[in-house]
Amino acid sequence: MSWPDYPRVVSLLASATEMVAELGCLDWLVGRSHECDYPPEVLALPTLSHAAIAPDLSSAAIDAQIKARSAQAQGAPPAALQALSVYRIDVDLLRDLRPDVILTQTQCEVCAVSERDVSAALAQITGLTPRIVALAPYRLADVWDDLLRVGDALGRAEVAAALVRAYQARLNMLHDHFGARPPRPRVAMLEWLDPLMAAGNWTPELVELAGGENLFGATGAHSPWLAWDDLAAADPDVIVLAPCGFDLARTQQDVPILQAHPLWAQLQAVRNGRVYLADGNAYFNRSGPRLVQSAEILAAILWGIPLHEAAWRRLEA
Repeated sequence: MSWPDYPRVVSLLASATEMVAELGCLDWLVGRSHECDYPPEVLALPTLSHAAIAPDLSSAAIDAQIKARSAQAQGAPPAALQALSVYRIDVDLLRDLRPDVILTQTQCEVCAVSERDVSAALAQITGLTPRIVALAPYRLADVWDDLLRVGDALGRAEVAAALVRAYQARLNMLHDHFGARPPRPRVAMLEWLDPLMAAGNWTPELVELAGGENLFGATGAHSPWLAWDDLAAADPDVIVLAPCGFDLARTQQDVPILQAHPLWAQLQAVRNGRVYLADGNAYFNRSGPRLVQSAEILAAILWGIPLHEAAWRRLEA
């Protein structure tokens, strides 16, 4: 199928870009967000967004700036919201690309370009009325529903349904193999390290599917802040460091912050060498097809299986 037989698609969400690729519609993409980096072919596409906060800041500084912008945005008039957003959209490029479909999200204003950002940008463009598909993933079932919605928007409903069935079957097989294996390790998944934040949304489901017991964060709820005293009181068997937006190298940079805390060395996971780093950016925090691999990574961590080893590693003492 060749243009103009298919829609011109802009994806402003990394997980949506991966969904488009899985649906076999990668050639339909005409633009992407700055976070869309997989599959590698999308790196050649025009980039429509950038972060208003420098990614090379410390985790504490990133957190402080995001909280400040969020506080300023509360009650701000619509005209001021784009200036206060964590992300910027290139309105001129969006006008030039003239997409038929824009993929975005409503789940988190901090994690990625949001539907509000897109609406603010489109308000500046006359005559452009694309179909906006805003994903809202909070749990695994939502992720699969979002894939079905993207498939419907792109005329690939049957392909999307088949993919969802395959993903669910793969996760069911994982759970059948590891879900009831005793003893179940008690797991703390950390989504931010300074300050501490536990992982919520779909991550507790991933832990359970891999045969672990999730200690912090609730399925379908936003990731909660975590007090050091609560982490020490729970004293998990396994700790997985998977900060949002960080790869392994960037996560390693924050490890000394944890090691400097007086309670860190007292944790049994630390004493027993059961602290692991994982690529949260590519896997755990990205609400797309690779959540299946994320569950497999957790199983590999918990049960000592050599699988997807490029995406995780044990923290060296």
